[in-house]
Amino acid sequence: MGNALTGSALDEVLARAQAAPFSLSRDELAALLRLRPGPEREAFHAAARAVRDRVSGPNVYLRGLLEIGTRCRKDCLYCGLRRSNSHTVRYEMAPPEIVRLAVRVYELRLGSVVLQSGEVQSAKHTAVVEEMVRRIRSLTSPDFAIVLSLGEQSEETYARWRAAGADRYLLRIETSSAAFYRTLHPATHRWEVRKNCLSTLKRLGYQLGTGVMMGLPGQTAEMLADDIIFYRRIHADMIGMGPFLPHDETPIRESPLTEAERLELGVNMVAATRLYLHTCNIAATTALQALSPQGREQALLAGANVLMPNFTDDAHRRAYQLYPGKPIVDEVSGEEPLSALEASIRSIGMSVAWGLPGTPPHYLADRDPAE
Repeated sequence: MGNALTGSALDEVLARAQAAPFSLSRDELAALLRLRPGPEREAFHAAARAVRDRVSGPNVYLRGLLEIGTRCRKDCLYCGLRRSNSHTVRYEMAPPEIVRLAVRVYELRLGSVVLQSGEVQSAKHTAVVEEMVRRIRSLTSPDFAIVLSLGEQSEETYARWRAAGADRYLLRIETSSAAFYRTLHPATHRWEVRKNCLSTLKRLGYQLGTGVMMGLPGQTAEMLADDIIFYRRIHADMIGMGPFLPHDETPIRESPLTEAERLELGVNMVAATRLYLHTCNIAATTALQALSPQGREQALLAGANVLMPNFTDDAHRRAYQLYPGKPIVDEVSGEEPLSALEASIRSIGMSVAWGLPGTPPHYLADRDPAE
């Protein structure tokens, strides 16, 4: 589809979006998402970048990612870790190793660590994570952020992890449409449960992270515009979005978009979300890099401000295959790869905010009046 916004119409939309958050309509967001490479798209990304620089500076906040396990009770139709995929290597990292690596992330002056795994629900799992979080908190400074991405849990479990010292929680809604959600999951998975988890996390005082995928079968630009508006509705503080990368061992094996089109759409979603929300954190995800070696840098130039280098040990990170072609080479575990990452960030005119957790302005002063 061709560019729907050009000339003075685009200039007016971008000026209004830069002046105040939440100022774009659903149709305007959808039109921005459809922009293809060219001067209009460059102006769109530059406007988003200007908003990011104004609210948080040209800073990149680093989150050290630990993929701590591949066991999962869910059977999402697009995910390589789905329960029914018998070809996935299942592992659980030992708690002492997780604590050691988290402390290493802290010692290397990253501002936060992310503990991510498939979804497990059990009293034992809750207690193990609680103790790990408490241990990491005791060995790091109060400013070091502990982020969990462990799926749907009970309110009691979320509360225990929060009391132990977890600051943030990432739980992708995947889509703001309950009807579309049902096309991506078996009947046992309910959108309303996921939405209620997000509400619970916010109420418990977590910095709330969520996000969606782009390029799924049946998805439209208008649906993605609804997703961006949904972020406002739930008062999301952090956004992590990535293009859909099909996995051969899942029922949903194909995207209607080419890799180039999914990369364009993924970067456009970053820019549109920045122009709409202004003060949240937005990650340049690894999935973008899977489509282009410069995918993450493109997202940073379109308004993202977070990178999540992988600190999982080599033996496990190759088994954590949410999708094929996951970048491995430049993921880091020490100072030398971090220096290379910093050089890449500097090459696009940005700086690493070493040692800072990068708490989003939205969380510090939630000025969103939406219900």
